[in-house]
Amino acid sequence: MSQELISLGNSAATVVADDAKQKTEVGNYFVSNYPPFSLWQPESISSATEALNQAPRPDDPLGLYIHIPFCRKRCKFCYFKVYTDKNASQIEIYLNALIKENELYSRTRAFQGRQLRFAYFGGGTPSYISERQLQYLVEGLNRHVSWQNAEEVTFECEPGTLSKSKLEMLKHIGVTRLSLGVEHFNDDILEANGRAHLSPEIYRAYEWARQVDFPQINIDLIAGMMGESEALWQDTVQKAIALQPDSITIYQMELPYNTVISREMIAKGLDSPIADWPTKRRWVNYAYEQFGALGYRLASAYTLATTKKPCRFIYTDALWHGGDMIGLGVASFSHFGGVHFQNHHNFEEYINALNDEQLPLLRALPVTPKQKLIREMILLLKTGALDTNYFQQKFGVDIWQAFQPIYQQLQEEGMLDYADGKIILTRRGLLQVDHFLAEFFEPELKPARYA
Repeated sequence: MSQELISLGNSAATVVADDAKQKTEVGNYFVSNYPPFSLWQPESISSATEALNQAPRPDDPLGLYIHIPFCRKRCKFCYFKVYTDKNASQIEIYLNALIKENELYSRTRAFQGRQLRFAYFGGGTPSYISERQLQYLVEGLNRHVSWQNAEEVTFECEPGTLSKSKLEMLKHIGVTRLSLGVEHFNDDILEANGRAHLSPEIYRAYEWARQVDFPQINIDLIAGMMGESEALWQDTVQKAIALQPDSITIYQMELPYNTVISREMIAKGLDSPIADWPTKRRWVNYAYEQFGALGYRLASAYTLATTKKPCRFIYTDALWHGGDMIGLGVASFSHFGGVHFQNHHNFEEYINALNDEQLPLLRALPVTPKQKLIREMILLLKTGALDTNYFQQKFGVDIWQAFQPIYQQLQEEGMLDYADGKIILTRRGLLQVDHFLAEFFEPELKPARYA
């Protein structure tokens, strides 16, 4: 699906024409899967086992997600499974568990003869582990399911954990896409939000990364962190532009239930310290315009990419098109053979299961054909464009007709346009896509808590 269908020229006036201010309250808004995670149950684990015992599908894309849950500090807005208190021996135990988990998957029938299209190291902070630990992990993983022929290997980094030699190690093990968790360039904001790094470490790490010459360097920003202002945000965008990254990912700050900020708000009855949604959308739109003026294209609702060199996003492209992905590590999510499943989210339970030669599965959910269609449709809406012919050919469904009341309402609200079988999000729609995706959920699942 062509990303060129997304226009960078829409007027910002439509973006800020919200009728009322909307506070950023506690709760999830970012939609990363369907059906909601709260519906996944331990009773359905057998469905995951059955999917892994199916005949292999060597032509279908397969990816590996490797969760490294260790960090120097826990950010105040973080809602991922991370640890800041594990010593070197505990980390080594965990790395051995990752290797064992990968080995167990490699023994399953469904894995035979399949090649990885992508690998993704996420966290936590993957760059937290040492060069020696990294080398040990990679050698162990590659003994069983190798990414030597993968098209993309992504590695998330916190700038303060990097050295030039560690970056050279990452290049050596095959990393093609380096993603730096910059988040902001103002030191006061970084400190107020609990980030472990400060701006000098950003510039130092970025310069090293350019010297090492990764094929693609991405930087992350977050719009609406505590202490943010119009002037500070614009300054951060300009500093990001000055780095000339190959791609840039911009998230709007949210407040899931298990963040430090959310817990304090609930416990103390505090008002939200985060900018409201219209303000955050305006700030993200400013970044869109500034990068767009320099020739960057919108690759999704969150990501801009340079047009000066090829930039690919195979991880999201494969995942959003229904490809298989196995998640290694504590609390990791997998999507395989039409079944969703998640690992134990307790460190000891995860380790103990693998010591017993068992996959560390906590809960699962088999997905119906209708749910597969909805999942793929709402995730691909994040690209800004849908081709109805694609869904007709893959699922035998005209999505415009099947979901016409929802699409027509969104069209009337200025969120999207429809012509010649193409559903195209407007700038307004793209900036708040996650706020209306739940409208496509099956009626009985709309009341379910997402997480």
